Amino acid sequence: MTNPLQFIQQVRAEVSKVTWPTRREVLLTTGMVFVLAALTALFFSLVDLGIRSGLSAVLGYFG
Repeated sequence: MTNPLQFIQQVRAEVSKVTWPTRREVLLTTGMVFVLAALTALFFSLVDLGIRSGLSAVLGYFG
């Protein structure tokens, strides 16, 4: 087991090896997440509308 000071030094050494994203990369990926979430919501809304319409038609035909 290492002492706390040595642990903190090791953590700082590992954090310095991390390649942090630039502001542009963060904004670009955030925008992509929002766009893909909106497209996914639209897709599932259309699928839900189609299933609901089809089910209503089937139930209206037999009911």
